[in-house]
Amino acid sequence: MEKENQIFGIRAILEAIAAKKEIDKVFIQTDAQGELMQELMKTMKKNSINFSYVPVEKLNRLTPNNHQGAVATIAPISFVKLETLVDGVVESGKMPLFLILDQLSDARNFGAIIRTAECTGVDGIIVQKTGSAPVNGDTVKTSAGAVFNVPICKVDHIKDAIFYLQGSGIKTVAATEKTEDSIYDIPLNEPIAIIMGSEDRGINPSVLKIVDAKAKLPMFGTIGSLNVSVACGAFLYETVRQRS
Repeated sequence: MEKENQIFGIRAILEAIAAKKEIDKVFIQTDAQGELMQELMKTMKKNSINFSYVPVEKLNRLTPNNHQGAVATIAPISFVKLETLVDGVVESGKMPLFLILDQLSDARNFGAIIRTAECTGVDGIIVQKTGSAPVNGDTVKTSAGAVFNVPICKVDHIKDAIFYLQGSGIKTVAATEKTEDSIYDIPLNEPIAIIMGSEDRGINPSVLKIVDAKAKLPMFGTIGSLNVSVACGAFLYETVRQRS
């Protein structure tokens, strides 16, 4: 973790939240207790800040300083609001292409996807505030700097974002094996948002219930699935092909 993107200590993190800093994730010592820690937990939940419990050894590796059981990372980018992102693209007159990542958790996969998204003309990436991969040094490096070129939006709930997109005339297409429809049979030359799931669970079943279409990639080997960043690339380039 880059030191310039790091905050340690409970009070320092509370002050950063109060100052509206882009807190990407907070690491909390597993057995941490005390009134100040309870205040931090309450504040993080109120502001929908992503956090996870880790052993003290993890925190000691992150910083040699007195962390008081809490270390936070500040995102190296500014996130955009969903309404601002979607409305701006729709009003521009271009054919919208959005990417929704349903709790993708690996920072390097996130970075690889951002890089492909930038190369394929994605207008913006939408992720959930909790449970999603952080935007950290690994993300920046793996994206080859593309993270600075593609707008990223954090939302409280993926389903709410899908409803907003649908209300804006944008078709939502879920990449999932739980369908008989091939990606090559789904029209993508229209305003769309492609939804990719997490590495281990795929797309949440509750999300699958509300999408407009589902599509899968044909698989001919013995392994039943692709790495999510590879699968995302296949979906995005099929979109490019159809729109060319």
